[in-house]
Amino acid sequence: MKPKVWLALGGEAVVFALLLFGVADTVRWGGAWLFLVVFFGAALLITLRLARDDPALLDERMKPLAQKDQPLWDRLVLTFMFLAFIGWLVLMALDARHGWSSVPMALQLLGAIGVAAAMAICGSAFRANTFLAPVVRIQQERAQTVVSTGPYAVLRHPMYAGALLLFLATPLNLGSWWGLAGSGVLGLGLVVRTALEDRELHRRLAGYPEYAARVRWRLLPRVW
Repeated sequence: MKPKVWLALGGEAVVFALLLFGVADTVRWGGAWLFLVVFFGAALLITLRLARDDPALLDERMKPLAQKDQPLWDRLVLTFMFLAFIGWLVLMALDARHGWSSVPMALQLLGAIGVAAAMAICGSAFRANTFLAPVVRIQQERAQTVVSTGPYAVLRHPMYAGALLLFLATPLNLGSWWGLAGSGVLGLGLVVRTALEDRELHRRLAGYPEYAARVRWRLLPRVW
């Protein structure tokens, strides 16, 4: 695996740890350690698989979150999501620091299982879709086509379904009811991006309207 990939993954882990433990003003936070191990352990496995089986997708994932052929709305939504995510981690760390919440240990462990399940869903989306870029754009240089196998046979945006589960499971894992409330903000941003991306794919990706007619659900089966 390329050094820049190791640096990116390691750097992200360091930022997460600094935000959580730095704001909480303690490293004696079992839920945070468990979250970091589960989340980044899964992220490492996904990245290693991409490096072995789909290096083109890994290269795509390493590109910046602002690209010249990316719609302006996607830049704005991604900026909002990035800032909201940072604020969300800080909120949960403040919760741990000041003891605002009291979440039973059984629910914290259930949250860790949820984080693992969310990462597994994301991993299945990566396995099925070699065009799963971090930004919304039609990858004409890679001859992008519609993907309808694996989780895409059930949902049009399974990666976002995994992210939604992550937003719900992480506050439980970290023992923060306030974080769970804050998940609503991230969830709203995710729903907006799903709707706008789906509209973009209808307009610009050949075969997508026919695929959408077969696979009705965008984010949640039998809901939306």
